[in-house]
Amino acid sequence: MVESEKFGPESDAVRTHLEIMQGVVSRMGDNSRSCKIGAITLVAAVLFLSARSDGANVALVALAPAALFWVLDAYYLSLERAFRTSYNSFAEKVRDGSLDVGDLYAVRPSGSVVRGFFWAVFRSFAVSPFYLMVGGTVGLAWLAVGG
Repeated sequence: MVESEKFGPESDAVRTHLEIMQGVVSRMGDNSRSCKIGAITLVAAVLFLSARSDGANVALVALAPAALFWVLDAYYLSLERAFRTSYNSFAEKVRDGSLDVGDLYAVRPSGSVVRGFFWAVFRSFAVSPFYLMVGGTVGLAWLAVGG
């Protein structure tokens, strides 16, 4: 193919690139869901051990992995947003007819993930209420066990 060739929506290369981007976005969403499942599982296990050991302070140990899962979850969702932005930018180039060979198969997030998306996602409705609820549950368990 020549460098100046235009790629339209019917191009196999464009379709393949969009499928790759959709796969990446889907994996980031799956990773976020896995973080939430992991947080619940680990917190439940620590709270179970806390109740069995009659040690209220053991319950507070669950806060550390919950906080780490919160950060990891926000990171995955910020990557998902960055890849969706990149996907939309690519699709816009296809619509405009300004897509060239250099745009194909360059699968990278758009912008700075940490500065651009991370802090907004960290505080977003998709992440914060869940982990605040997990933290609240740990606090209630700590009080119930005898904190």
